[in-house]
Amino acid sequence: MSTATVHRSRFRRWLGSRFGLDEAGGDRVARRITHGAGALLLLYFVLPEGFFVVLPKWEVLLLALGAVWALEGVRLAVRFELPMLRPYEERRVASYAFYAIALVGAVLLFPEPIAAAVILGTALVDPVAGELRRAGTGRRLYPGVPFVMYTLLACVGLSIIGAWPLPWALPLAGIAAVVALAAEYPKIPWVDDDLSMTFAPAIALYVIGGLALRLPI
Repeated sequence: MSTATVHRSRFRRWLGSRFGLDEAGGDRVARRITHGAGALLLLYFVLPEGFFVVLPKWEVLLLALGAVWALEGVRLAVRFELPMLRPYEERRVASYAFYAIALVGAVLLFPEPIAAAVILGTALVDPVAGELRRAGTGRRLYPGVPFVMYTLLACVGLSIIGAWPLPWALPLAGIAAVVALAAEYPKIPWVDDDLSMTFAPAIALYVIGGLALRLPI
């Protein structure tokens, strides 16, 4: 057994024990927490342009994305293990790399209200949807609970952050929730659900809200 595998097992046991779970459960908890922390990228919109002094903040964001993908390239080339990866990710591009593209792409390619809506939805709803789909009574709450959560979070992004009128923001948030959950549900090996769950509703909101209804973007 490699040293990396030993350290990974210790980490999994330690984190899992904090929540009364086994090693696999420890990995799952870490993934859920890290995924939810993606919502912090919305701080990008409140940072002043000169915050990083020597570089514009959009360049810093792209450099961070490049660093994530450089790490992933090294991981695939050297075949070292990262604590939170699932077994099927060991020989393919891992979800965290796609998630980084989803978050950075949402911030840089879409208007602020749409980016806020889809980042909140992907970061906070996807982990809940994943847990509810697991065996147990939670299956009865899927997709109802994720739909309601996504709609409310997206509505916050559109109406409070983006100042879209609530009579438009709420139904559009519902449409985004349907699109996001439809994009998240199928498991396609070459298309990560973090990517599709972010970009699909963002495009829908941009086309319907921004282009068709001409809401402020």
